[in-house]
Amino acid sequence: MTDAGARAIEEPRLTTRRVKRRRIPRHVAVALPLALAGLFSLLVSGNALRPFEHITTIEAKMASKSDYFKDPEVQRLLLEHGIRVDIHRLGSRGIATTSLKDVDVVFPSGQPAAKLILDRQNRSVRSARPFVTPLVLGTFRDYAETLVSAGVAERQQSLNGGKTLYYDLDMRKFMRLLDGKDDRTTRKDGSGREADTWNGIGFQTVSHHRSNSGRLLVRTSSVCESNSAGTYLSILAFVANGDRTPGTEDTGNPNGADAAVHDLAQRIKPMINLQGMWADEQADSYFSDLGESIAPISLIYEHQYLAHQLAYRDKYGKQDTDRVLLYPKPYALTEPQLISLTDRGDRLIQLIADDEDLRERALELGFRIRFNGEDGTSERLNTYLRDRGIQVPTPNRDQTKVYEPDLDVLEEIINYVGNCPLPVQDVP
Repeated sequence: MTDAGARAIEEPRLTTRRVKRRRIPRHVAVALPLALAGLFSLLVSGNALRPFEHITTIEAKMASKSDYFKDPEVQRLLLEHGIRVDIHRLGSRGIATTSLKDVDVVFPSGQPAAKLILDRQNRSVRSARPFVTPLVLGTFRDYAETLVSAGVAERQQSLNGGKTLYYDLDMRKFMRLLDGKDDRTTRKDGSGREADTWNGIGFQTVSHHRSNSGRLLVRTSSVCESNSAGTYLSILAFVANGDRTPGTEDTGNPNGADAAVHDLAQRIKPMINLQGMWADEQADSYFSDLGESIAPISLIYEHQYLAHQLAYRDKYGKQDTDRVLLYPKPYALTEPQLISLTDRGDRLIQLIADDEDLRERALELGFRIRFNGEDGTSERLNTYLRDRGIQVPTPNRDQTKVYEPDLDVLEEIINYVGNCPLPVQDVP
């Protein structure tokens, strides 16, 4: 019971503060202008619908010229056309002698491997040769200067009176140092006991507090796999054959011609230092911090060296004057050939042949690009190098060019020197 006079007590009421809520969260409001700017940029560039576009993946087997297709800018340009290239690396001759099943395009680094590939095709194929590049020997300054002192190499004119990056190499004289024989005409120590070692031709004198009693050798990729090694073999065979392409002599006796090629292969085999590596890996070793410790001289392509110098200039603001090139006399110019094996490959061939941006990027990567069906041009590359403070190589005064032997002759020499395994045939 309650008293009649007692007050009625009300239950307490809960009150809440009224909070004004923003319609758009703060972090969204901050990010919104950036998102709108990004969308506008995509719309302007034409990339807004890129995630919804169909991308064609092209399966490719490529040798050292895969450097071009691995370049991020080249990949971006190809994606603008809806193409992505899936690269399987292999030496040029390795590409030519292994199965090409399910492959859309191949990119051997030279004509001998390209001919082997083309001979295997049952369909009409499309191809392009977008650029050319000379075969060169990458070395280090003290070794190059040692060859100059030995009368085997000559300096090219330097940039603004500085240290030269390039030397011309007399292959006939150089091969006398590679043959493993005691050539007393190159003796520098007075004894003749080290005539074909670096110290024997004066390395200690040139490099002062360093020595190298190792034999003179050029580090190459495997001749069984690599176009660069096969081309270098062609240079050695051409010079050893009296500056004549092996197999072109008219002996009047086929058996006599075969014997001459076999004898030539025997003579040049000791001059090859077989490594069993791909050509691009050879360059990787040369440009590494331990490059000089790995090998005094390495077989590479000119475009690999020029690309290194351009990247070095961008990073350090100067040329890499420790690494230098030896240009062989006579010289060999390699012509990489992009070959289509399928309709998808045809699309890439057409693009490489027609797209000016892709050709311009090849020039920026150190290639001598082709124009209007010409064998190759250097002026645009030379201008590009000069504009970026890179010394331009001087054209060789000796215009003697090495031509590869007939394919059967070259294969015979390669197989003898490299003791190569039999090629793998495609399964029908």
